[in-house]
Amino acid sequence: MNHIFDLVGRILISAIFFFEAIDSIMFAEKMKTTMAEYGITWRPDFLLYSSIVALVVGAIMLLIGYRIRFGVWLLLLYWLPVTFIVYSFWNDPVTTQRLHAILFMKNLAIAGGLLMIAAHGGGKYSIQRLFVVTKIPHKDT
Repeated sequence: MNHIFDLVGRILISAIFFFEAIDSIMFAEKMKTTMAEYGITWRPDFLLYSSIVALVVGAIMLLIGYRIRFGVWLLLLYWLPVTFIVYSFWNDPVTTQRLHAILFMKNLAIAGGLLMIAAHGGGKYSIQRLFVVTKIPHKDT
């Protein structure tokens, strides 16, 4: 049963990153405007498209269970800076401080879940495990 929980957990966590990538693609111009509002002005096209690639590749690796640690680092490379930039609730007005604090903690919890997956691996239902347990027959010469 734990193996099914591993699979379902990977599916659910990767879904948020797929959604983030699709949203970034669909609203690329709005994303660039938002980046400028947060002071991210260094090569916005490069940052936007490289973050989309990191999100898609990392989410796919997490979903299928192949090179999960690399996929997790790709996702964290995007997720943590964005969390600290967008949800810096300590700098926000009192009216939005509580909401941004909750969203900040949610993002930290997702990062914690990613780290747990990286520490424990993909479980039984992962491509990586398929490669490990599949034995290639050797021809005796």
